[in-house]
Amino acid sequence: MTFNTKLINLLKTDPRFVDDEGELVLAAVQDYAWKINHDLVKLLLSDNEIKAKFFDEIEGHWIFNLNTFIDYISQKNFLNNSYTRFRNRIGLTIAGKYLRERGEVALVWPYKDCVLEGGQTKEEEKRKEIFFNEVLAQDEINRLLDPKVLTNFTHYTAKGKEKVTGFKRDENGVIRENLIIKGNNLLALHTLKTQFRGQVKLIYIDPPYNTGNDSFGYNDSFNHSTWLTFMKNRLEVARELLAPDGVIFISCDDNEQAYLRVIMDEVFGLENFVANIVAQTNPRGRTLDKFLAKTFEYLIVFTRSIGYDSLFRIPKSERALGEYKQVDKWGVYRELELRNRNPVFTRSNRRNLYFPIYVNPENGAVSLQKDNTFTETALPTNSRGEDGCWTWGQKKVSENINLLTARKASTGVWRIFRKDYIPAEGAFTKEKALWLDKTINHENGKEELGRLFGKSPFAFPKSVELIKKILQISTRSNRRQIVLDFHAGSGTTAHAVLELNKEDGGNRQFILVEQMDYIETVTRERVRKVIEQQGGGDFIYCELMKYNEAFMERIQSAKSTEELVQIWREMAEGSFLNWYINPEMPEEAVRDFEALGQEPNGLEKQKHLLAELLDKNQLYVNLSEIDDAQFNVSEEDKALNKAFYGDSL
Repeated sequence: MTFNTKLINLLKTDPRFVDDEGELVLAAVQDYAWKINHDLVKLLLSDNEIKAKFFDEIEGHWIFNLNTFIDYISQKNFLNNSYTRFRNRIGLTIAGKYLRERGEVALVWPYKDCVLEGGQTKEEEKRKEIFFNEVLAQDEINRLLDPKVLTNFTHYTAKGKEKVTGFKRDENGVIRENLIIKGNNLLALHTLKTQFRGQVKLIYIDPPYNTGNDSFGYNDSFNHSTWLTFMKNRLEVARELLAPDGVIFISCDDNEQAYLRVIMDEVFGLENFVANIVAQTNPRGRTLDKFLAKTFEYLIVFTRSIGYDSLFRIPKSERALGEYKQVDKWGVYRELELRNRNPVFTRSNRRNLYFPIYVNPENGAVSLQKDNTFTETALPTNSRGEDGCWTWGQKKVSENINLLTARKASTGVWRIFRKDYIPAEGAFTKEKALWLDKTINHENGKEELGRLFGKSPFAFPKSVELIKKILQISTRSNRRQIVLDFHAGSGTTAHAVLELNKEDGGNRQFILVEQMDYIETVTRERVRKVIEQQGGGDFIYCELMKYNEAFMERIQSAKSTEELVQIWREMAEGSFLNWYINPEMPEEAVRDFEALGQEPNGLEKQKHLLAELLDKNQLYVNLSEIDDAQFNVSEEDKALNKAFYGDSL
């Protein structure tokens, strides 16, 4: 037995390092190696030859040589499969340069430059995911990300279900319907891109946290490298959907927060980072946490472009508005001191903000020039009485001199005040980055679902008030704005949009995407119930049409071996098979298949075998193939797809 074979066989004894078919998952081994996982180290120490290769003995202690191990399992002869060899080198260069040649920090992992469809169902948890390399498999990627045929259209209103006859559009041709779409979210995003590129004001998502023990129905145990690829693929197309003043909020926890932030730096641009909001969603703390009971989660916030200063403002409270007690011909205002009282700001470190302002002692008028009228001098001091600074520089003081007035304090020094008017659009303030509101915790989310369903079908649903808080600082009620959630879960985002629209008369539009079957029993039903309770509102539900659905139906309805062989031939010609299955049909394979049909229950065995051959990556029918007879797209669906896609069909 060669050393290679011995090492591979040893690694395969750990079930975490193999897939469903017993093949070594090299990315998992690399992940555990980088973490110096104790189980991996003990496994490697169990064989003397392997120990001698990857460990150094120092004064009776064996020290794991991580670099030697990583280099060995990454070298070209370790695994024989050429595609596997290549993909494990992916990401080691950026813009043609090796990392050691570049001066910046970069987040790199084995599948960085790949496209991963990323199924999220429990059935898909251990499937062989296809990491399509952007260089080697551009044709496959193009087909994967092509817009898809939509089907099963239904219009839901407060009165019940109706047939969909078309789609409302605004004066710019943008669809103005609330949408709930069932299907893989990466493919759904690329489908939505044809109609909503650059149109979405807010994206909020609550993706899998990569904990390995999440109680939601979807796969939340991606290995680290796979999770990073999964998120990067989706964020890249999400950015294309955002409007120029659009903003994205992503919920996450400590498992991937730091890595997610770096991915978002790369996708959205470091300059477009807004904040890492800390939200207390579990005030009592998680009892299962190993060391400290965490009470919070994060919301990482980026904009498409940071140049929009109207973002993230919230209306001032009634108490704050009470400070505006004075009125003149220009409006209602309050007076604020021009000096900065912060003891950190002094004359020495803010020299450009330390300068004299001259006062007319007769009426309190001010000037930057001293003369026979402006004879008194005002200088800024901080809260410690030291030489401080003004909040405005000389240029701004000069431009707004009519807003300034002076009054003499009891100490005899002159204080400068500025008039702060309530703007025509209203008085706003900045939201804080620490959210402690009791209404945003998970218990409230469970109670909200419980009121609709009798018992909450989710263990940790987000609170409606949390999403409303996000909506209030990132959208406006006086204009039509699209809100997208492509990890829709229980439908909290749509619930929040409907409630807030009713409260402030807003015109926000929601689009939800969810792959899991509970979209029909929880997500869609929740939104329907909220609309029913409110007595208004509506949405259109539809699904991405699965690629293999037509074949599955034909397989199940087949009456003979001859029919099944013909279906097999069509599947092979159409590349509907799993990527690791040879599409060729040698005569001996056909004869074996026909012989199987002669056995007891043979037809059912044949059907099961063909079903296993079909691609498990849940690919869907491309829009370009809508007229292909084998997919059996109905005339009604063809008409509705034409109405949805318009000129892009």
